[in-house]
Amino acid sequence: MTTTQDSPTAAGSGANASKNFKAVSATADVADTPPERVAAIVTDVLAAVHGAIAKHDVTYPEFQAAKAWLMAVGEGGEWPLFMDVFVEHAVEEQVAKSQTGTKGSILGPYYMGDQAKLSSTCSLPRREDEKGTPLVLEGQVRDTAGKPLGGAEVDIWHADSDGYYSGFAPHVPDGNLRGVVVTDEEGRFAIDTIQPAPYQIPTDGPTGQLIEAAGWHPWRPAHLHILVRAEGHRPITTQLYFAGGDYLDSDVAEATKPELVLDPQDDGTGTRRSSYDFELEPSKG
Repeated sequence: MTTTQDSPTAAGSGANASKNFKAVSATADVADTPPERVAAIVTDVLAAVHGAIAKHDVTYPEFQAAKAWLMAVGEGGEWPLFMDVFVEHAVEEQVAKSQTGTKGSILGPYYMGDQAKLSSTCSLPRREDEKGTPLVLEGQVRDTAGKPLGGAEVDIWHADSDGYYSGFAPHVPDGNLRGVVVTDEEGRFAIDTIQPAPYQIPTDGPTGQLIEAAGWHPWRPAHLHILVRAEGHRPITTQLYFAGGDYLDSDVAEATKPELVLDPQDDGTGTRRSSYDFELEPSKG
């Protein structure tokens, strides 16, 4: 199933994503990078840009178009969207090389903190007439040695059956299909929700203009966003996808991984069920 309505505007999504990012980054760890490392990274980034200019014989009109586009991205508040779609997956893959536990994926621009705390067996908040195929995700949170982590938090959010996120689509109520599920003493959880749809990132702003100009498609496969936290352990940010879903092999954000694909089965009542366990590594230091 794919999105059937017009997407929320890029400007609206960009403004919300920027606001949420600023709120999260205000309380998160921020890199205190020494000048030598800043110089090394920026020098290499600029060298890559200069190399692309030479390789493709970039003209002044193309350079001016790039400047105008960069300005439009900033004015439209789309930097969180652009960075999360086109850059974050590379950072996540690099960081993951030094980590163990469950495979991670990108956070994306649609995370919102301070959601309702829910018991280990629960239903995500939703509209009374919420459309979509019922889905139950069950699992357990353990450490990398196999010890169950009771009281861990499974922070989950996802699009609805039309591909829209609460907090970003004006017709979807705040908190819809979002919640923080607290595991039981054995680290177990069972979440009743609906299966989300694939969605396209907002295309009416500069990010969408770039995608169109390059001849790419703007779609992401259906997925559940999950952020798992437990005291004394490294949090895991990941996404769970669905076997056989559209765009699994052509995700515009390049964030899919075979280890993160679910294969829900109908339980005979019209509800699809799947299980997934999470392993967290102890915090270092």
